[in-house]
Amino acid sequence: MAQAAFPKGCLAMRIRDALGSLFPDEEFREAFGVRGRPGVSPGRLALVSILQFAENLTDRQAAHAVRARIDVKYLLGLELTDPGFDHTVLTGFRDRLLTHGLEERILDLLLERLARMGLVASGGRQRTDSTHVLAAVRALNRLEFVGETLRATLEALAAAAPEWIRVSMDPLWQERYGARVDAYRLPTDEQERRELARQIAVDGYRLLEAVFASAAPAWIRQVPAVGVLRTVWVQQFTRTINDGEQEVAWRGKDDLPPSRVLIASPYDPEARYAKKRGSAWVGYKIHLSESCDDPAESQRPHLITEVITTDATVNDAMVVDEVHNRLADKKLLPAEHLLDAGYTSAELLVTAPVALGVSVVGPVRSNNTRQSVEKSGFGKTAFSIDWQAKQAICPTGATSRYWTQGVDNNGRDAIRIRFATATCAPCPVRDQCTRSTQYGRQLTVRPQEQDALLERVRAEQSTDEWKDRYAARAGVEGTVHQAVAATGVRRTRYIGLAKTHLAHVFTAAAVNLIRLDAWWNDIPLARTRTSRLAALGLAA
Repeated sequence: MAQAAFPKGCLAMRIRDALGSLFPDEEFREAFGVRGRPGVSPGRLALVSILQFAENLTDRQAAHAVRARIDVKYLLGLELTDPGFDHTVLTGFRDRLLTHGLEERILDLLLERLARMGLVASGGRQRTDSTHVLAAVRALNRLEFVGETLRATLEALAAAAPEWIRVSMDPLWQERYGARVDAYRLPTDEQERRELARQIAVDGYRLLEAVFASAAPAWIRQVPAVGVLRTVWVQQFTRTINDGEQEVAWRGKDDLPPSRVLIASPYDPEARYAKKRGSAWVGYKIHLSESCDDPAESQRPHLITEVITTDATVNDAMVVDEVHNRLADKKLLPAEHLLDAGYTSAELLVTAPVALGVSVVGPVRSNNTRQSVEKSGFGKTAFSIDWQAKQAICPTGATSRYWTQGVDNNGRDAIRIRFATATCAPCPVRDQCTRSTQYGRQLTVRPQEQDALLERVRAEQSTDEWKDRYAARAGVEGTVHQAVAATGVRRTRYIGLAKTHLAHVFTAAAVNLIRLDAWWNDIPLARTRTSRLAALGLAA
């Protein structure tokens, strides 16, 4: 849960008193030259970056705080007369961290210091959850998107090769694409919109032909916007040429690439469109892991131990191994890991305790077959499986014919068992088993060990003992809220996955410092608020 607010100006001074000089310059040496005039201390820039996120400041505001605020000068160990630095220094610092692969260093150094102080340790319990992150771009409909993609490419070429674009561009393009697509009203008639889309597509193909013509400078093809335009046109349009006549059309919805590769914005090609529980967004996901032992028993606060950033389409279950591996590298692997149903899988429940010594606690998805949902007919549990003979036996005694081992949509091991059509067709209880008129009954199961574990966990997760053990996971929702409310993590400040992840590392470090400040000042965890209406129900 999130801690209560602290008086402004106290955080920086308390961190300095408790942790001293947190980030030695030597840790960032490979990203900074040793020749020429000395620059701003990278260790200080790291502290400024964390403070920037802790107070949700812009680069200009953070640089001004260094010049004007006594508490910030105290944190950085600067003289009161120190003039500070220009705000663009922070941009250069982030670029250097990314260029030299040091983006994880800041959180790692903080956790190493806290581990030596006994404030974070391996073993115990941790919990993980994710939330969506909006890209720093405007959401566009499909027609606006292709129009803005072409306009952005023309704008980039006008800046990179003005003389070439002046000669190669159709004069009408200046009027047609001179302003942003959202600066004028698009037609509402469907036929007119299709015609406008066709015109944009034709213009885009003409531009690509000019760029890749032998007479064009070869370096123009390396302009990033050109690569984005080329990819978007492949994804969005079809083009056929017969006898010199070209026909251009939208790709149908069923012909579009999957969201994991479909570009959603010309200004952030790595952002992806995703939809979860009715919420749709273009951007990324942040996965936060934190310690969650009882502070009174462990004498340690709840602190973020790992942060992972993915594009919006990545399934939560795909990051669990990475979380565990990173925590193992930091020597902060928990003994018990609380996860929601989006992260858990039969494979994880089986392998994590054996490979890493981590007990994963989380619900598994319920059996969602028609028979289980309607609570009628023959569900999976009505069949007996002979693992040695690789056969399933139905309630009437018939045996399956096909046993196919493979993987499911998420790449996990799965076995598909199917009964022959001739076996199921004359069956008197067919209606209670399958509605298919062409094929026999089909079952999908996990490998034997995983399948047995799934059934056991499904039975356990309905018990009060399991629910009490799992209840601690809910606290991670407060961590997500704190990251959103305090640091503005809901919308990324930067373009691209790498820079967004760096921002999330600063966010995790900032939340940890806020929590340490509250811990050292004996500010208790905020209690979960209950409305008066809900309280009436609890009292009853």
